[in-house]
Amino acid sequence: MSDDLHIDGQKLHFHPQRVAQLLDAGDNISDLSEIYPVYMEISPVGACNHRCTFCAVDYIGYQTANKLDVSLMEQLLPVLAEKGVKSIMYAGEGEPLLHKHIAQMVKATKQSGIDVSFTTNAVPMTDKFIQEALQYISWIKVSLNAGTEESYAQIHQTREKDFKRVIDNLKRAVEFRNKNNLDCTIGIQSLLLPENEADMLTLSAIARDEIGADYFVIKPYSHEPGSLTRKYKNISYDLNKYNQLEQDLRAMETEDFSVSFRSRTMQLYHEDTERRYSRCYSTPVFMAYIMSTGDVYGCKDHLFDKQFCYGNVNNNTFVEIWEGEKRKANIDYVLNHLDVSKCRVNCRMDKVNRYLFDLKHDRIKHINFI
Repeated sequence: MSDDLHIDGQKLHFHPQRVAQLLDAGDNISDLSEIYPVYMEISPVGACNHRCTFCAVDYIGYQTANKLDVSLMEQLLPVLAEKGVKSIMYAGEGEPLLHKHIAQMVKATKQSGIDVSFTTNAVPMTDKFIQEALQYISWIKVSLNAGTEESYAQIHQTREKDFKRVIDNLKRAVEFRNKNNLDCTIGIQSLLLPENEADMLTLSAIARDEIGADYFVIKPYSHEPGSLTRKYKNISYDLNKYNQLEQDLRAMETEDFSVSFRSRTMQLYHEDTERRYSRCYSTPVFMAYIMSTGDVYGCKDHLFDKQFCYGNVNNNTFVEIWEGEKRKANIDYVLNHLDVSKCRVNCRMDKVNRYLFDLKHDRIKHINFI
């Protein structure tokens, strides 16, 4: 099964100069504070039109009043690009397409020299967004977690008609992309849950044959320790049970459509924790998160934890925040006090951390025999 997009891997090794900065800095907090993120996630709005049963950020409360000012973003984005930020994913604690000026924000991001992507439920995707923003976007990943109207409404906690609306929106996006020869990858992602495992083949067929999507990803649920929902907290994945499903999904691949059944990631649920890593190197350095309130965090999985909040872009410049004392204190905390065994299993930076920990601690033998 192909994975040209490295969906089940990590891509930090394609940024060797930034990795070299980390290695050269060692544990020097002052030097580490001058390294800027490669990737950022930004939440344009706090509002969301769904209340998914698996929502990791339900504790934030879907704050409809919270939204980033587009003029502020137009000032911020060139600074981020100048400091070395390469990519931004618009997602976050709300549904990003609910921001009224999201197309303008996307254009400003790309024109600043930063690659743009989205994770969205795609229900609010409009023709205006498709026509004005798609040309600037590298990829759109749609959270679609069922193959029927009934199961979709149950899992997404929404109306059944939203299911067809998502499919129709994506069909129009793919048609517009193809007609205008745009380089925007459009994919579908689904969490594998007890309520939807019987839908996966149907959903894959919808993604391939009805929508014309480029890929379909099935990944495991990962519980956020701060989540209010506990429904799937103790979920486990028996790969023997899903072996046939994975084979059937692989058989649906074509030259233009790939399937990523993230069995490797599922296996990590059963991993001996001693084989993981004891330090997080990505959080204080290679990623950042901006909430819809403007608060800047070093890790999305520690929102509302004051130790991980560096400041607010409505009050200070990003440079002041990123090189400020709060971030330096957080770097010290993460490197010397954070117990990563209590962090979210399979977090977004998990594979990056494995790679960095191996580099920093010589866990790979005979490295000079290239």
